[in-house]
Amino acid sequence: MSNVLRQHIEQISPLTDTEFDHIQSYFTEKKLRKHQFLVQEGNLVGHEYFVVSGLLKAAYFNEAGKEHIIQFAMENWWITDYQAYVNQTTANLNIDCIEASTLLCLSFENKRKLCEASHKMEHFFRVKATSGYVASQQRILSLLNNDAQSRYEQLLAQYPSLFQRVPKTLIAAYLGVSRETLSRFSGK
Repeated sequence: MSNVLRQHIEQISPLTDTEFDHIQSYFTEKKLRKHQFLVQEGNLVGHEYFVVSGLLKAAYFNEAGKEHIIQFAMENWWITDYQAYVNQTTANLNIDCIEASTLLCLSFENKRKLCEASHKMEHFFRVKATSGYVASQQRILSLLNNDAQSRYEQLLAQYPSLFQRVPKTLIAAYLGVSRETLSRFSGK
């Protein structure tokens, strides 16, 4: 499992064995079952999570009870309610497991200490945060400018494996369309 994290970090910042041993000491492991919650709306959010295995979704429920999926997270992705994590407040999102998942957890305090102790990790997290911001901005622009069919095709092209792992109702909630509309797009 530590190999997965090391390979992920080394895509951005090469590490010595000693450096990685130090970095690894800041993380704890968590295993969750399918449908188990990682973060629940109204609870404090103290950790950011690296997905070693499995698949999760972050969702917001509006006042009418409609689910809006903000993010999926599969292997080698990071997930949390970032607003609550960074501000050390309660969650606005629910994050639960679509599949049984193994995660590496990094507390807010440990992340701060790790970045202070390691320029390489500070650089790594800056690159990851910037990439996440760019992806979020692209998604917002896609929602504003593209029709549902284009959003579907874009998601399918970017993450084809997601369509094998995620129920169509969740894909529809992510795209902001009905299950029936999604079925017309996929021809099934």
